[in-house]
Amino acid sequence: MSSTDGVNLMTSDPHHLADAYDRAAPDRLMAKTSFVAVEVSHGGTVWHTAGALREPASAAPRAGVIIVHGSGGIDSRGQCYANALNEAGFVTFEIDLWAARGVASPQERPKSVTETLPDGFAALDFLSHRRDVDPARIGIMGTSWGGIVSMLSATEMARGLFAKGAQQFAAHAPLYPACWVYNHLPGFDFHTLTGVPVFIQTGADDLYDDPDSCERLVDSLAPGDRAAVTFATYPGATHAWDRREPDIIATDPFAHKGAGGDVPFRYNPDVTRRSTEAIVGFFSQTLGRKA
Repeated sequence: MSSTDGVNLMTSDPHHLADAYDRAAPDRLMAKTSFVAVEVSHGGTVWHTAGALREPASAAPRAGVIIVHGSGGIDSRGQCYANALNEAGFVTFEIDLWAARGVASPQERPKSVTETLPDGFAALDFLSHRRDVDPARIGIMGTSWGGIVSMLSATEMARGLFAKGAQQFAAHAPLYPACWVYNHLPGFDFHTLTGVPVFIQTGADDLYDDPDSCERLVDSLAPGDRAAVTFATYPGATHAWDRREPDIIATDPFAHKGAGGDVPFRYNPDVTRRSTEAIVGFFSQTLGRKA
């Protein structure tokens, strides 16, 4: 048998091909998908943030979840969480922070996460005006950089600066958002929260933090803020445990509690399953399940 397009058909793994083309393969879209651009305006500057809007076939008005990527941009993580949330009846809107900014690599990301908070609140405004989405039931989640966006957007300071009118998120679900930085570095104030639920997931082997960084952050909050925040820390999980791309070693000045250095990103299928189920459970509890 000859080769076709560089693939030797005699040596292809038939089981691998069966999995890849199975109807239930993990890249199957669970909802109608549209690509839209949302206008963002802040500090006299206007730009347009693109995003993938995914709408499942569930009864309206539906709850929605905004998904924000990490420093490397959109990858397998967003679609994995979107598929799980779509299957549970949630509209999802995964935004791309980097395209409008011309960011081609993590080294080119903005100097501060705060610079990208307007994008998250513009996405909230966009979903709030869709007829099939309940504006009172919109949450936000994110991984790494996006996790920090979903953390900081839970503060009254961020809502006051970037939200339109009385709009606010109804729930926040950051994943491995570098817990050591909050109330420690300028621009990372995490206090005087809006009062809605915040659910943080971290890995015990994440070298941005100490294993108990998240616990110590929560313990340090004022009682009123602490009451809104819950967390889970997974043994054996590194930063980006849910990233299906090949494992890497990333170098980041924020790593090792700001000392800088290398951080492993290792995919962990068991923890990915647990964190995905936890995300769906959290938003189902806080925003409501599909009809």
